[in-house]
Amino acid sequence: MATHTSTTIHISGHEDGRRVESRILEERIQRAVTQGARDLAIEAHGQHGLGGRLWISEKEPITVAITGSTGQRVGAMGFPNTRIEVLGPASDDVGWLNAGAEIVVHGNASNGVANAMAQGKVMIGGNIGSRGMTMTKANPRFTQPELWVLGSTGDSFAEFMAGGTAVVCGHNPQDPENVLGFRPCVGMVGGRIFVRGPHKGFSQKDAKLEPISDADWDWLTTNLRGFLKAVHRPELLDALTVRDQWLLIVAKSPYEKANSARRSMSAFRSQVWDRELGLGGLIGDLTPLDRSPIPLIVTGELRRYVPVWENKRHKAPCQSSCPTGIPVQERWQLIRDGHVDEAVDLAMAYTPFPATVCGYLCPHLCMQGCTRTTKSMLPVDITFLGKAGVSSKVPPLPELSGKKVAVIGGGPAGISAAWQIRLQGHEAVVYDMDEVLGGKISSAIPSTRIPKEVVEAELTRIRQVLPHVHLKHKLTRDEFQNIVDTNDFTVLAVGAQKPRVLPVPGADKAIPALTFLKLAKKGEAKPGKRLVIVGAGNVGCDVATEAARFGAEDITLIDIQKPAAFGKEKVDAEAVGAKFRWPCFTKEITSEGLVLTTGEVIPADTVIFSIGDQPDLNFLPDAIATNRGYVVVNELGQTSESKVFAIGDIVKPGLLTDAIGMGRKAALTIGDMLAGRRPTPDTREMIAYSRVKLEYFDPRIPSFSDMGHCASECSSCGSCRDCGLCEAICPRGAISRNALEGKKFEMVCDPDKCIGCGFCAGVCPCGVWSMTPNTPMG
Repeated sequence: MATHTSTTIHISGHEDGRRVESRILEERIQRAVTQGARDLAIEAHGQHGLGGRLWISEKEPITVAITGSTGQRVGAMGFPNTRIEVLGPASDDVGWLNAGAEIVVHGNASNGVANAMAQGKVMIGGNIGSRGMTMTKANPRFTQPELWVLGSTGDSFAEFMAGGTAVVCGHNPQDPENVLGFRPCVGMVGGRIFVRGPHKGFSQKDAKLEPISDADWDWLTTNLRGFLKAVHRPELLDALTVRDQWLLIVAKSPYEKANSARRSMSAFRSQVWDRELGLGGLIGDLTPLDRSPIPLIVTGELRRYVPVWENKRHKAPCQSSCPTGIPVQERWQLIRDGHVDEAVDLAMAYTPFPATVCGYLCPHLCMQGCTRTTKSMLPVDITFLGKAGVSSKVPPLPELSGKKVAVIGGGPAGISAAWQIRLQGHEAVVYDMDEVLGGKISSAIPSTRIPKEVVEAELTRIRQVLPHVHLKHKLTRDEFQNIVDTNDFTVLAVGAQKPRVLPVPGADKAIPALTFLKLAKKGEAKPGKRLVIVGAGNVGCDVATEAARFGAEDITLIDIQKPAAFGKEKVDAEAVGAKFRWPCFTKEITSEGLVLTTGEVIPADTVIFSIGDQPDLNFLPDAIATNRGYVVVNELGQTSESKVFAIGDIVKPGLLTDAIGMGRKAALTIGDMLAGRRPTPDTREMIAYSRVKLEYFDPRIPSFSDMGHCASECSSCGSCRDCGLCEAICPRGAISRNALEGKKFEMVCDPDKCIGCGFCAGVCPCGVWSMTPNTPMG
C-alpha cells in the first residue's frame, strides 16, 4: 500500500507476502499522481511498465525512483516532464516507445533499450543487450531522442534506426574488442551514433563514418558531462573526452543508398530472409509454412495497374504559376548537377529581365505556387537565381532570316517580344515615345525597389541583342499604318500611359501617380509635408515611400475598399509611417486638402491619384477592335488585324511578369507563322500537389543560405531527379535506368517482372510515376 510522507509517496509492489500484479501497481501509481503526488519511490518486484504514461502538465514534473527488481518496459510510453531513475539494473525494453521521459538506469539493461523511442532521453550506467536504439523515430517539430550507454551494446544495435542520437562510451564493455556487437546499423535510415572504442564494423549499405565537426564535439562533451553526473560517474569525464578516440556514424541518404549496389528481392529472400527466419533460421523449425513465392501474383497483361514514367508530362507548380513560363525546377536540377552558370543563364531563353524581375520586382508567383507551401514549409527562394541573372551573358544569336517584326513600345512587354523574335533569328525593331528604354522599370519604379546598376546592366545586354531602337517618337496613325505595311508583323506594346482621374471638383489640383514617380526618378519630386494618395495599391505604396524620401512626413493612403497593396511595397510604405484608411469616398479637392463625402477634410499639401492608368489608342486605325479602352485579342494575342499582335497593359492591366509572358507567347506564335508552322502552345497541365512527396525534405528550415541549399530542398515536381529510389524499392527488380543520347535518360519497367504493386509511384519524391489501369489489347 502507499505510504505518504511530506515529500515522497512510497508504493510497494509486494503486499501481504505476495507480488502485486503489474496492472494493479500501475493503477496505484496513476491514482497517486492524480491525487497530487509528484515524487514517487517504487519498490519493484518484477512488475512491468513502471513509470510510463505519467502526465499532469509542463509545469509539474514527476520523478520516479525504482528499487528492487524491475520487470520489462520501464518508462514505456514515457511522457515529457517525467524523470525515472532505476537504482540498479533493468530488464528488457527500457524506454520502449518513449515519448519524452528521461530515464536513468544505474547498471546494465538487457534487450530492446530505447526501442521505437520518439522523444526523451535514456541513460544507461552499464552495458545493454541486443537491439538497442532500434526503430527510433524523430519528429522534426520536437527534440530528437537520445540514448547514452556508458559501456557497450549487444547485437543488432540501431537496427532500422530512423532518428535521434546514440552515444556509446565503451567504458568497461562486455566485449573489449567490439563495443557495438554483431551487425549494427542494419536498415538504418536516420540519426547518428557517437562511439568510442573498437568495433567490428557496421552495415556499409546503410550507414557511413563522418568527421566529427567542432559543433558535434561541443555537443558531445557538453552533454557527456550531464550524462556522467546522472549515472554518478563524473570522475570519468577526462578519460572520455579524448577527441581522437571517438567516431561518428550517420545514416546514408536515400540517394547515397540508391547509387550503391542493389540487391534483388530474390537475393534478399535467399540471403537474408530465409537465412534469418526460414529453413535453419529462427522460426524454421516451428512452422511448416511454405514460404516460396506465391504464383498468383501476376505480371504482364494480367496486371490490374501498370506503372507509367511521366517525366515532364506535367508542369511543376512553380513553372505553371510563372506567367513567363520559366522551368524553375529545371534550374534547380542544374544547380544540383553542379551547372550553376547554366542554371542562371537558362532564364535568358524566357525573359530579358532575369535579375530585374525575378530577383527584385516580381511578387514571386513561382514561390507562391511552390508545393512546399502546401505543408507549411518555406518555398524554395528563387531570388538567389534571379539576382545572379544580372551577370548572365548574351545568348547565342542565330543568323537573320530576312523577316522583320516591328515592336511598338519599349517597356517590359515590348522588349520581351522583341527579344524572343531575335532569338528565333528574325529582326526586331523597337519604337518608343519615352526618352529611355525599359518603360516603367526605367522611368517610374523607385530605385529603392530595384538597384539602378541592375537595370542598367540588363538594358546594356538588351541593347546588344536589339540594336534597332527608336526613342522619343510618338506615332501618328499614318506612321503606324506605314510600319504595319512595311513589316511582316507588328506587335503593340505601348502599355498604359494615360492616368485615370476622379471626376470631382478640384481634380486638376491632383498629380497622377505615374507623373510623380517619373519626377521622383529624376530627383524633381516636391510632395510637401502632408500627402494624400487616392488609391492604396502597390503603386500608391511606391508613391508613399518616394514621397517620404523627398520630405513628406504625414502620408495617408485612402481607398474605397480594403487596400490591394501587399508584399514588400506595403511593408515599405508602413515603414515610413504611411497610414491606410478605407472605405473613403472623395467629394472634392480644395486648397486645404481632400474632402471626403462625409465632410471630413484630410489636410494635404499634395493630392496624388493612384487609381490606375489606361492605354492611349489615338494612333490606332479603326480596323483594330477595342473594348472599353483596351485592344481586343484572340487566344494567340492577335488583334482583328491579322498582322498585328497586342500584349501587356494595352490588352489588360497586369504584373510586369504578365507583360513579359505575353510578349514571349506572341513572339513564339509569330515565329511559328513566319516558319509556316501551326502555333503549338504548351498545353501541359500542372502536376497535382498530392503526387509529390515532401517527406524527404526538412520542414524546419527558417531560411535558405544559398543556391545549393535551395536546390537540395526543391522537390523537382513532375521532373525525375534521377534518385534511383523507384529502381531500388521495386520488389521484383522490374525497373531499370536506360541511358539515352547525351545526358538524357529514362526509367523503364519490364512488364514480365512488374506486378503492378505501385511501390515505385508511392516512393517517388517527384510524382513522375503514375499507376494506370491496365487495358490489354485484344
